[in-house]
Amino acid sequence: MAHILVVDDSASMRQMVGFTLKGDGHQVVEAADGALGLQCAKAEAFDAVITDVNMPNMDGIELTRQLRGLPNYRFTPILTLTTESSAEKKAAGKAAGATGWLVKPFNPDQLLATVKKVLG
Repeated sequence: MAHILVVDDSASMRQMVGFTLKGDGHQVVEAADGALGLQCAKAEAFDAVITDVNMPNMDGIELTRQLRGLPNYRFTPILTLTTESSAEKKAAGKAAGATGWLVKPFNPDQLLATVKKVLG
């Protein structure tokens, strides 16, 4: 199964996403903000990244932009999982290189189906 990085400043959200992914057989590494997520991504290779948008230190859109600048993450699926649903935020996420956009609260089956789809 896939090695997935989950980046969210909410510990409970990281736990819920991690629990859902682990239950489907994925390996999960968690980071509490975009800066820590970027450090994790530079330290090891991930098959996919799931990130929140609104976080301290570095938001998810900047994290996505930074990841897309790294050779190893040019084509890695990056999913945004956030409470943000405005067209402007979605456009900013897409411009930064996000593969997909999911709105919280998330449906576990929808999350797994989306992860499966982007992983091919």
